[in-house]
Amino acid sequence: MSDRINHECGIALVRLLKPLEYYLAKYGTATYGMNKLHLLMQKQHNRGQDGAGIASIKFDLEPGNKYINRLRSDSDSPIKDIFSSFHEQIQHVTERHPQRLCDVNWLKSNIDFIAELYLGHLRYGTFGKNSMLNIHPFLRENNWMTKNLVLAGNFNLTNVDELFERLIDLGQYPVETSDTITILEKIGHFLDEENEALYRKFKEQGFPKREITRQIAKHLDIQRILKHSAESWDGGYVIAGLLGHGDAFVMRDPSGIRPAFYYRDEEIVVATSERPVIQTTFNVPFESVKELKPGHALIVKRDGTIAEKQFRKPLEKKACSFERIYFSRGTDKEIYRERKNLGKFLAPAILKAIDYDLENTVFSYIPNTAIDAYYGLIEEIDLFCNTIKKDRILEARGKLTPAELDAILILGPRVEKVAVKDMKLRTFIAQDSQRDDLAAHVYDITYGSIRKGKDSLVVLDDSIVRGTTLKQSIIRILDRLEPKKIIIASSAPQIRYPDCYGIDMAKLSDFIAYKAAIELLKESHLENVINDVYKKAKAQEHLPKEEIQNFVKEIYKPFTAHRISEKVSELLTPPTVRAKIEIIYQTIEDLHTACPNHTGDWYFTGNYPTPGGNKVVNKSFINYIEGKNVRAY
Repeated sequence: MSDRINHECGIALVRLLKPLEYYLAKYGTATYGMNKLHLLMQKQHNRGQDGAGIASIKFDLEPGNKYINRLRSDSDSPIKDIFSSFHEQIQHVTERHPQRLCDVNWLKSNIDFIAELYLGHLRYGTFGKNSMLNIHPFLRENNWMTKNLVLAGNFNLTNVDELFERLIDLGQYPVETSDTITILEKIGHFLDEENEALYRKFKEQGFPKREITRQIAKHLDIQRILKHSAESWDGGYVIAGLLGHGDAFVMRDPSGIRPAFYYRDEEIVVATSERPVIQTTFNVPFESVKELKPGHALIVKRDGTIAEKQFRKPLEKKACSFERIYFSRGTDKEIYRERKNLGKFLAPAILKAIDYDLENTVFSYIPNTAIDAYYGLIEEIDLFCNTIKKDRILEARGKLTPAELDAILILGPRVEKVAVKDMKLRTFIAQDSQRDDLAAHVYDITYGSIRKGKDSLVVLDDSIVRGTTLKQSIIRILDRLEPKKIIIASSAPQIRYPDCYGIDMAKLSDFIAYKAAIELLKESHLENVINDVYKKAKAQEHLPKEEIQNFVKEIYKPFTAHRISEKVSELLTPPTVRAKIEIIYQTIEDLHTACPNHTGDWYFTGNYPTPGGNKVVNKSFINYIEGKNVRAY
């Protein structure tokens, strides 16, 4: 993705199912769980670079000992910062008292994060400041072990205001209105209720108070707590939680919007946001890693009992297609294949745009994350070339000279690496006034890779959101190579609607496709469409979210996708550029063919999987018309 978009936090949960002595004997270290957590988080670093945090629960410590540890960092390298702190403690013991590395009881009592249960989080800040106060895991503390709650997740709720009011109705006094605090307090409330109900039950049965605590830990119904907590949540979420006595859970929204995977064997249970990180970390096959079902929670009890239980009725699955296009790492077997198909399906439109002139066309990609789709595109162009070569050979009927045969066989896509991203410069770019000038130099070009005035250049991108980087940087730089035509192909369709489930795409005014549609309406003297949509949006502004419709679709209705793409091409062409610019987008139909199991396409189609999505797009349009440069949720 050439535009920078904050998105998609990552989680990692690790539960050791054997005593720590087992891992010390088998793997030679009591830090086995912490080491695996480190790997799981490092392999998901693409999901969060604004901060990271970890928490752990120690089992079977005597009262008076600290059994919950938490460490968070908002440094430039937060994962390294966190685990360096831990390894410094281990190194100190190694140098001064190496024999204690084999004393599990001493390690648990004296070293933070030598534990049986872990939760890690990687943050991409889609809302709120990137400070320590916003970094997961969050902790709800209590002197009762079974009331302590540690929470972290990848989520965004659309109805936080509504849920906040419900907390007040329950008698609480939340200090913040963020969805994180709202979720923490909501689960915390029903956790408290479950504790109180069990306390009364076992007290009536005559159990002494110390034994009641053990009975509560044994009988806490996590499924029931989550069912009551999430009853009114509207949004996309994967939320992981730890309870002080050792229960743990990972829950996924009913539409399966956000991704979650888990693996279990006789030694360990792990859950993450991406499948291949588990495969790599534990060297297990694709089939061994399970996808958590929508509306279900993976529940791991303190006694090691593991179950996947439903807490809300699953809805039609609308797993995020952007995960497949861009967000998740392409090392997943299915994602790699799907991204190659996204590139493959662009081939017909690209061939038409270059008038099938392969001899005078160079193919490349920007940024590096587009490389999987690029491979698929080149493979498809190769197949097209093979068809041409076969036809020419057959037409010659065996009368080809070696030179003529060579001329036929040489036909194929010309591939070059025409642009290289200067990552150091990207982090150096200043704010506001100096940004545009410096942004023009984020990429370096490979001089001599294009024949001036003769070659067309095809560049593949993951997606085009705002188009800012394309216009201010990429197109200007590519034009220095002096191609006669520059074609930017997006493996994603036109982004037309805001996201409200965890991606930082909240304003209609940010989208180049939306700007193009508005310009076309004005040029076509159809401003009445804009006014009509505004009236309809205002009329339903205060309706319950379940009654709101997405009338913003009418903004795009008068025009074909191709016409909007043409307008986008015009809007993204800098006035000083000499080459002709053409933007080609993926079609919705081909997106669904490429990613058949991830049909969550609301940013492209406006078909939101929850009522809160329609509420957000309605508010976003009102904000645009009224000139309010604020988020719609």
